[in-house]
Amino acid sequence: MNETEMRVANALAHKWWMLALRGLIAIIFGVLAFVLPGMTLLTLVYLFGVYALVNGILALAHALSAPKGYPRFGALIVTGIVSIAAGVLAFIWPGLTALSMVLLIAAWAIVNGIVEIALAIRLRRVIPHEWLLMLAGVLSVLLGIAIVFQPAAGALALLFWIGGFAIVFGVLLIALAFQVRRFAATLLQATAS
Repeated sequence: MNETEMRVANALAHKWWMLALRGLIAIIFGVLAFVLPGMTLLTLVYLFGVYALVNGILALAHALSAPKGYPRFGALIVTGIVSIAAGVLAFIWPGLTALSMVLLIAAWAIVNGIVEIALAIRLRRVIPHEWLLMLAGVLSVLLGIAIVFQPAAGALALLFWIGGFAIVFGVLLIALAFQVRRFAATLLQATAS
């Protein structure tokens, strides 16, 4: 591993818990989607808005918290900005028609997935098990495509699609966080020797 890759790995390793927190929030969102299936579309809009805002804030915090001299993670910055924008739009225009909301969620899922795939590719030599992030990105893109092709599936079906995705996505992020944490411990032991 060269010096730049070592610095990237070290920066990621110190903030592994942010990945885990993003995963936990996604799981909570997913569980709420299944536990409260009778919620109205307006409630879904607000629930999605909260999730997108928190996900975006955490992604930006993770990207921008790299110590001085460490590289910023542009893909995480894009994810954060897109997520925050989607969350803000959900709160500014909660009365969007069902189709507009469906397409907003689909666009968010596709962009978020593409960015995570790009980030996984960039980190493939830096962290172990980057395929977990790649898989999360692929699932996100597939969710977005499924929503685009089935926009009239109804709010309940959409809620279950999004809930299922959020749970799987959250589990993958938590698994990746613990792999990064384990990698950090190994890295610290190697540099201490």
